[in-house]
Amino acid sequence: MDALEQHGVQTELLRAVDYKVHPGVSSDEGDGDQWLQILERVLSSEILVIATPTWLGQPSSIAKRVLERMDAMLSETDDQKRPVGYNRVAGVVVTGNEDGAHHVISEISGALVDIGFTVPSQSWTYWNAGPGPGPSYLKTAYGHDWSHRTAKLAAGSNLAAVARALAKSPVPLPVL
Repeated sequence: MDALEQHGVQTELLRAVDYKVHPGVSSDEGDGDQWLQILERVLSSEILVIATPTWLGQPSSIAKRVLERMDAMLSETDDQKRPVGYNRVAGVVVTGNEDGAHHVISEISGALVDIGFTVPSQSWTYWNAGPGPGPSYLKTAYGHDWSHRTAKLAAGSNLAAVARALAKSPVPLPVL
């Protein structure tokens, strides 16, 4: 978040784990589903960063649930009939005690591109302590310098720059 704020971007932290998000691929999965509260905030933003731990070389089930629910965005359009994911940028942050960060980044980035988001080059960072059990990111300083540097020098800068470019020159309505 600091990396984006350094480029004048207002940020907000939203943790999907703090909401009751039902499984499914629609924007409203019924009674008690809180996904719409998250979706409203996604749609009111220009930049989305999905952060996830690496579990068995995969994104967490929570990150997968978020992408599953974002699937509904494929068929939703704005006032100008553009897909609602258009003219938004996205990045990824991955942590974990095992390898697989690049796989997780590509899996999440690929899904976001399918939905219509623009994913700039190097709009990600990751931290891992190597394979096997070990301390979590918050319990060690190991590798933080590299993760912070890549977030500041590439991810934050590239996300902010592409968001500004899209605000100035939006992706046009797709012609089918």
